[in-house]
Amino acid sequence: MENQGTSLSWDPRTEACQPVLTRPDRHGSTEEEEPAVRSTRVRRVGLIELLRNAEDFTALVSSTPGEEVAMVEYLMAIMYASECVPETPEAWRQWVEEEHSLEKAAIWLESRPPEHWDLFHPERPLGQNALLAPFMAAGGVGSAQLVIERTGDYNQFFDKVHLHDPEPLPPDAAFRAMLTQHAYGLGGRAMAKADWLGPQLTYQAVGRLGIRIRVLARGRTLGDTLRLNIMPCKPDDVGTFNYSWTDGRVGRRTFRGRKETRLPDGPADLHSFLGRSILLRPVLVNGKVMVDRVLRAAGEILDPLPDVHLQDAVLVAGRKGNPEPLRPSEDRALWRESHAVYAATYKAEEEVAKGMDLYGRLAVLGDRRVDLTAVGLISRQATATAWVSDTFPYVPKWREELKWAADEGSQICEYAAKCLYAAAVVARDKAYPNPKPSDKAVFLKRLNAEPDLWAGAADHFWFLIAEVSGGTRAGKGPLAEFGREIHDLTWKLLRARLAPLLAIPRGKSAGAEAELRLKKMLASSSCPPYLKERPRV
Repeated sequence: MENQGTSLSWDPRTEACQPVLTRPDRHGSTEEEEPAVRSTRVRRVGLIELLRNAEDFTALVSSTPGEEVAMVEYLMAIMYASECVPETPEAWRQWVEEEHSLEKAAIWLESRPPEHWDLFHPERPLGQNALLAPFMAAGGVGSAQLVIERTGDYNQFFDKVHLHDPEPLPPDAAFRAMLTQHAYGLGGRAMAKADWLGPQLTYQAVGRLGIRIRVLARGRTLGDTLRLNIMPCKPDDVGTFNYSWTDGRVGRRTFRGRKETRLPDGPADLHSFLGRSILLRPVLVNGKVMVDRVLRAAGEILDPLPDVHLQDAVLVAGRKGNPEPLRPSEDRALWRESHAVYAATYKAEEEVAKGMDLYGRLAVLGDRRVDLTAVGLISRQATATAWVSDTFPYVPKWREELKWAADEGSQICEYAAKCLYAAAVVARDKAYPNPKPSDKAVFLKRLNAEPDLWAGAADHFWFLIAEVSGGTRAGKGPLAEFGREIHDLTWKLLRARLAPLLAIPRGKSAGAEAELRLKKMLASSSCPPYLKERPRV
């Protein structure tokens, strides 16, 4: 390594900062592409080209779903800041249907002063807090701390791998990881010291998207996706773009006193919000600029957001009964929340007319296919455990049918799972009448086929949704077939769990009673009709 310091520069507008998948009919090899990259039609481009040629790219290529969301958010922030945005829901529809050019955003971005977009500028580094610079030499750690999936709970990192990891990070990867931190950064104590900028510097708040499911409407191209998700906005209301912590903006948070929060002044501010204080140190490695050290600490904190800043939120009943955005869950796969996603798309006519949120605007697109991709980050305290992501096909013309299919499909699966649990309890109590208290849960887990049901039902559910989104009415066969499949699956899974009981004295009678319980529950008046009746088509 050589030439450590802040004299190096890197500009994501023109540097290859983002891999994209190109459209097959528009793909042309370039000298910048490596042979392996050309064969998969993947290119790496800068922000200006991303916007200027957005119709040539089908999608962003990202290492995680959260990184993709963060990049789309940043591109939207640029569109708002450049006033490349429809002003009304009617104009939004025209933008989408006529594939309105994003050239205005590309021109604006190209015309900005270079110092505003330098990732390693000594005074106003893009997306970062230059006030941390005096502490980099003594406090900087390995670039792994920048990447959510690699950081872990650093309070528990006794080996401090991220402190000593000598592997530098390419600037494009560092840039994307930084944006992901701003959006999804986890809570907990930072490694920053209170005597640097103040005691509040060490207390990181959970990022804006870190506690809820973010839904993106996907179109045929990147340009299509950006137009679908952009919110109509008047030029005077777009807000302020956040270049860096020290870009001259008034009212930036300090860390000396109590926690300071603020509302975004518009969507450009919201989508470029600096949820972390981050500083990257550049280094020259074999003639290439890399990032070898990072500081990361508390950033800005948002007030509770009004509905206008929750355009994509899927609302569900909260703990106190009040509606709140859907959260990612370690125990429930995202497809199990499909009924909530499709409920969000089912808007009243007055909501559709006003285009009040993302789903209200999508409702006017008729038979146009849009994929709704839901993304969330599951974490345990300060440790990221998994990204969750699922894509829900949506055709506005069939939104009532999709909602019905999702509601019925969800009820069928929930009831089948309930049946399997109840049957397992009967089998356990009959087969093991006097277990040790510590063994009761063990025996129940062994006999309960509920987890198998959720794993096995997913493919059947997605086939149901695919049929309905393709134009087949839910009640004309798909729901009946789905109910029959789940009915058969439920019996198959129960019998597989009961099979080992045949080796113990009470096992056969325990299995018989468990099957009787299932049969009664499937014949009950509370059983969903399509699960109970198993109609033949």
